Amino acid sequence: MTATLHPPSEPVPPVRAAASPEASADLDARSVRRPGIFVPALEGMRALAALGVMLTHVAFQTGAAGYPVIGRVLERFDMAVAVFFVLSGFLLWRPHAAAARWLGASPPAGRYLLHRAARILPAYWVVVCTVLILLPNAAHTAGLRVWLSNLALTQVFVPYTLTDGLTQMWSLSVEVAFYVVLPLLALAMVWMRGTRARWRVPAVLGLALVFLGWNFIPVPTPDAIHADNWLPGYLPWFAMGMLLAELTDLEAPHWRRIAGNRRLMWPLAVAAMLLAATDLGGPEGLKHGEPWQYVMKTLLGAVIGFSLLAPLVLRPDIRHRWLESRTAATLGRWSYGIFIWHLAVLSIVFPVFGIIPFRGHFVLVYLLTLAFTLPLAAASFALVEEPVRQWMRRRVG
Repeated sequence: MTATLHPPSEPVPPVRAAASPEASADLDARSVRRPGIFVPALEGMRALAALGVMLTHVAFQTGAAGYPVIGRVLERFDMAVAVFFVLSGFLLWRPHAAAARWLGASPPAGRYLLHRAARILPAYWVVVCTVLILLPNAAHTAGLRVWLSNLALTQVFVPYTLTDGLTQMWSLSVEVAFYVVLPLLALAMVWMRGTRARWRVPAVLGLALVFLGWNFIPVPTPDAIHADNWLPGYLPWFAMGMLLAELTDLEAPHWRRIAGNRRLMWPLAVAAMLLAATDLGGPEGLKHGEPWQYVMKTLLGAVIGFSLLAPLVLRPDIRHRWLESRTAATLGRWSYGIFIWHLAVLSIVFPVFGIIPFRGHFVLVYLLTLAFTLPLAAASFALVEEPVRQWMRRRVG
């Protein structure tokens, strides 16, 4: 569901420790000024985000989200979507931030969009066709409108087209909308280059602040359609990734050292997560929240995403053993497949194993869903995602 930065074909030289914190921070900035540099820990974080999305869906469908206290925390693992969006904002905005400081070139919009389409659509279409043909609850209600809306990723705009096994795709629809808008944002900021690049951080923060209040705007929508599921409501999360991309080149080692301190930032993310699990982050279950609750949830999600990723991209000289492990890297490569397949698998786990939805067995259902999702995700990566990516790279560069 996020932009993927693949390992380089040749090893990237390791970043050596500097003699002082200030020198280390400067070295960090130089090391990530190459927009295509591979940051292994990001793969591990992407894996955790995918597993977090699956966890919140299993918690809801087993009824675990209704448990006192812990249920609200499990439910709020939907904040993993914020991590995905911040990660996409960082990776996709990175070339534009570097180009503004003469450290690289922005990709042509046409080539960029072709690569995004190749990365997202083929594997997604496989899931849509499989679910709408083979999953009974989805197949029985899959008329032409459902088919077209899901294939085109417009289900957040068309009433009653989010169907069983595919309901998580609302966030993919939002992400694809960001892909389309990003070249326009880059064009709007193209004049902020060279000495004017100092205005880019305030501009990105302004973007986040403006759209933080999206849910206070009375947008008329058809029945069963909510404007809070559209891109404007989530631009603050993408903007946090864009902000990280800008900060990697900012000549401010003191601020990079603070924002890159995992002992500070990761506890901050945990605190924001716990606050989001209260009524500040919205009511429990599927109840529609008040506009101020959406603002708070968006704000807390921005803090979570920024705080988790900042130490990885602003201090790449610091090793993160598990996030850089072979297991984490593998799960990170499969994360898109985990995301797009897990709800279809979850829908099958209940009847196959005789488990009644909303009646417990959270851990068992999670492990079963994971066990059957991973092979599908691995196959998706090996047979669809990677071959299409390589083909597109050969065709358009």
